Amino acid sequence: MKTLILYATKYGAAREIAQRVSKLIDGSEIRDLKEGGIPPLSEYDCVIVGSSIYVGKIRKEARAFISENTDALIGKRVGLYLSGLEPENAGLYFKNNFPEKLLNHAAAKAFLGGISDPQKSGAFDKFMLKAVKAPTGYVNTISDEEIKRFAEAL
Repeated sequence: MKTLILYATKYGAAREIAQRVSKLIDGSEIRDLKEGGIPPLSEYDCVIVGSSIYVGKIRKEARAFISENTDALIGKRVGLYLSGLEPENAGLYFKNNFPEKLLNHAAAKAFLGGISDPQKSGAFDKFMLKAVKAPTGYVNTISDEEIKRFAEAL
């Protein structure tokens, strides 16, 4: 089965997750949605789309890709993952960011954790972290166990 892993990231957590998933799925290819150059989906049996969540929304590159390719994705085996630090909101994030027919079709959906690195954060992000009383130090909640379960479901 030929697999394409697409991701959109702000600070790199969704990319790191894509790389870890790729190691578990033989022959998979990874592409950054921001860079474009996405090969024709007809060349793949399975497509995985992942994005970081920022203020409740997936990245604009992921939104655009999903909007333009929902019908093509329905004809494939599909995996959807989110990266972030609020797993308790995962259901809401999936519901608000993906078409219902794609969510219902997906073979795997998972919230796989995230990274908060103050060294990479801009002033606004640091302000938001303080405003919501989030941890202000380095945090990495990416779960290899959840990534393995996600990959096995595909």
